[in-house]
Amino acid sequence: MRPLCASYTHKQTGLAVIRRLYALQAAVLRLFCARNTHWEIHSMKTRQQIYGQEAASILRDVSMYRTLTREQLLRLYPGKQDKVDKLLAHLVRQGRIFHDKAAGLYCAGEDAATDIDRGLLASVWVLVDLIGQVEYHSACDFPGKIMFFADGEVYEIVPIAAGQEAMVSQLLAGSPKDPPKYIVLVDRPEQIAGLLIPNVSGYCTVSDDGAVQYYQKE
Repeated sequence: MRPLCASYTHKQTGLAVIRRLYALQAAVLRLFCARNTHWEIHSMKTRQQIYGQEAASILRDVSMYRTLTREQLLRLYPGKQDKVDKLLAHLVRQGRIFHDKAAGLYCAGEDAATDIDRGLLASVWVLVDLIGQVEYHSACDFPGKIMFFADGEVYEIVPIAAGQEAMVSQLLAGSPKDPPKYIVLVDRPEQIAGLLIPNVSGYCTVSDDGAVQYYQKE
């Protein structure tokens, strides 16, 4: 009988060890699942936060510049075409921005679609052409349209329509002691010779399709 008792006791001990191992395994599994679920929830929140921040940034740009083409918006956010398109569709559905399909413009409101600031719209083409160097950008006061930071310098994009050369030259001649660098946007290259503006970084024109051509005054 002793051998049988010893065998039975040994089996009981073995079963107890197995049960403890299963219990330990189950505890480890529960801990892993809990941590994994927390990571998934955290990742979801992070994605939602990023999505929300980018939507807010696009809304800011449309609200600030009033009217933007899809191409301009895509170039403001390079490499994010699918995301930008989805966010634009989302903002339009929410009524946060207005999509003028006929004009191909995303607008701050229906009124902006009928009162387009052509100088500002053209200035955005210059901005997106330089976007790879831009650290921050915003609308600014007349006669400028857009200011931006790049390489430690402050720049202003100043559109000058034909016939406004003397007026804008006079305004900018009285610039503050430490003026920004001006990028002067003209309708035609022939205007450049008649401009007397200090601290000009360069001159440019913008074609109907948004192509920017740069000039230097000789």
